[in-house]
Amino acid sequence: MTFHSSAAFWLILPLVLLLVWTMWRKKKKTPTLQFGSIEVLKSVTPSVRTRLMHLPLLMKALAIVFAIIALARPQEMNTKIKKNVEGIDIVICLDISDSMLIEDMKPLNRLEAAKETIKRFIEGRSSDRIGLVIFAGESFTLVPPTLDYQLILQRVAEITTAQQARIKDGTALGVALANAAGRLKDSQAKSRVVIFMTDGENNSGTIDPETGLEIAKGYGIKIYSIGIGKDGPTKIPIYTRDIFGQKVKTYQPFDSTVNEDLLARMAKDTGGKYYRASKEDSLVGIFKDIDSLEKTKIDINKFTNYTEKFPPYLVMAIILYLAALILGRSWLRRVP
Repeated sequence: MTFHSSAAFWLILPLVLLLVWTMWRKKKKTPTLQFGSIEVLKSVTPSVRTRLMHLPLLMKALAIVFAIIALARPQEMNTKIKKNVEGIDIVICLDISDSMLIEDMKPLNRLEAAKETIKRFIEGRSSDRIGLVIFAGESFTLVPPTLDYQLILQRVAEITTAQQARIKDGTALGVALANAAGRLKDSQAKSRVVIFMTDGENNSGTIDPETGLEIAKGYGIKIYSIGIGKDGPTKIPIYTRDIFGQKVKTYQPFDSTVNEDLLARMAKDTGGKYYRASKEDSLVGIFKDIDSLEKTKIDINKFTNYTEKFPPYLVMAIILYLAALILGRSWLRRVP
């Protein structure tokens, strides 16, 4: 409930002052009959008519109050909001080769850092379809583009490396890019994006990276490529089991290299952007940057319908005022 002309309520103030002045004036009025003593009158019980003598005046005042409320035009406001959401279709393509176990990023290794950052990114979106593709020496679609964020988060939590998942190891960049692009080829979204995350160079797969890039360009897909980890000699954890069946972790020398030229060209040729993440907090910053660049467009149309509610107050004012006139000129009429 709202009032179109709330300033009308200021009229109640002079009404109150007039009512107080009228009551005071009647009390001060010189009586028609004067008595030497009123002791005898104290024993007389006032009649109902006498007790209600001021009722017409109060009814008129209340009628004026209702009239003022009607004048303020009470309205019932009904607002409808229509949102036109223009979402984005996103496929996150994540390298799960064994080199992602290298422990040079917090909280544990490259893979866990990537999973934690992806989780935060997904939790920050609201109207975009998101899919998930993983790859090593071969590529798999874990989740096609969907709005079921709980499902995506569940699958992200289950991701392991190629060694642990017992799939072909390696880095098939071309196959992974072609797979991610294929998940977006039928998308009707105006903006289609692949977030491509890897820590290595192409060394396997039946599709070369150049062909995968041409496929993405053909579908009008924008690529944000991310090179993960530091280049140079490092150690990669290897998990085996001893004679008692217990899990044992050993380290094997490894030369980590990211093909920055290829990743940069993938981004440039599709209108995206290339990033290098050498530590966990830089990876978080990269996803924040992508989040700000790829915002969902939301047009909000607000419609408000007002329904006038003053008629009942106006009718009540008229009824009270007429009733006050009738009572004042009949049953409660003053007799000299």
